[in-house]
Amino acid sequence: MLMLSGLQHFAFCRRQWALIHVEQQWQENLHTAEGQVFHRRAHDEQQTEVRGDTIIVRGLRVQSERLGVSGICDVVEFHREENGITLAGREGHFRVYPVEYKKGAPKEHRADELQLCAQAMCLEEMLLCSIGEGSLFYGETRRRTRVPFTDELRGLTEQMIGEMHQYDQRGYTPKVRRHKGCSACSLREICLPGLERVPEASAYLRAHVQEETP
Repeated sequence: MLMLSGLQHFAFCRRQWALIHVEQQWQENLHTAEGQVFHRRAHDEQQTEVRGDTIIVRGLRVQSERLGVSGICDVVEFHREENGITLAGREGHFRVYPVEYKKGAPKEHRADELQLCAQAMCLEEMLLCSIGEGSLFYGETRRRTRVPFTDELRGLTEQMIGEMHQYDQRGYTPKVRRHKGCSACSLREICLPGLERVPEASAYLRAHVQEETP
């Protein structure tokens, strides 16, 4: 089983994922520390709320044998609905709605959407249900962003998880590919993105041979 949360790392930067999940390297910075505090509030596994027709469960552990991933959902809401699933010890039927908490603001890339979709696919396998959508709650905006679980998003999620398994089985860490997210990455001093600019030894030798050739 791979860590479900690693999908967010993988979608953002495959090298970052491999450094963390293949090489077992980690380094904190302000962003990661604040993120842990933000998630700790959502992951109170002892807290289950009932608000009207909605049951709110925090820190729910999930897994998928088919995808080979496991992890923890920040929040899963069970909304009373006639065509939903049954829950042990609860009367009625419920619709399953996952919510993932993120410290910052909505992003240009789809890493957060992919992580949420993977959570939904785990829940579907465990609860034998179909989940049409979920939400991402961002700490900066204090708003939810609705995420429909389309066939396209599901396909991309499965594809990336498949790549993660391939990298993990090979013990492979991709080479540096510098991008704008490098400056805020906690692994910058481990990854050393500046090495991307270092010329290959063969190119260096060719250049010097050409200089010395009359």
